[in-house]
Amino acid sequence: MTVNAAEQAVTVQMASKLGAIVHLFKQCNPDLRADLHPWADDPHTRNWVDPDSIDIGFHLPGWSRRWQARSLLLQIRLYGDPDSPQRRAIGLDIVGFSYMSEQWRFSSIGQGVFSGNNLPSEDLQDQLRAISHEIIAVLNT
Repeated sequence: MTVNAAEQAVTVQMASKLGAIVHLFKQCNPDLRADLHPWADDPHTRNWVDPDSIDIGFHLPGWSRRWQARSLLLQIRLYGDPDSPQRRAIGLDIVGFSYMSEQWRFSSIGQGVFSGNNLPSEDLQDQLRAISHEIIAVLNT
């Protein structure tokens, strides 16, 4: 489990960066609805909080053939260097869900490949790979 993006927006700079990330995703589909609170705020969920990650949910108006999903979870992985007060984005994971379960997964860390039973279209995969680099650049500036 990780931290809701809304909890990370404690400065104007971070709120602006999160807005830029939402905008990048909406370039793939303007109908996406961002959810900066994808995790429940209850004691059980709080036990799994990872301060080295930021989560944003995205929801499509319905199931999408191009996305092979209805909802997405973006998890941005952060690294805190002990010699620096700033954390840096080192990669991200994107997971696509249908009403049944997880359909596919992408990680920009390592090989940067998509895996799962129902992968998004090839053009969307290329677009998501490109956006992942942009997201990391936005967070690390």
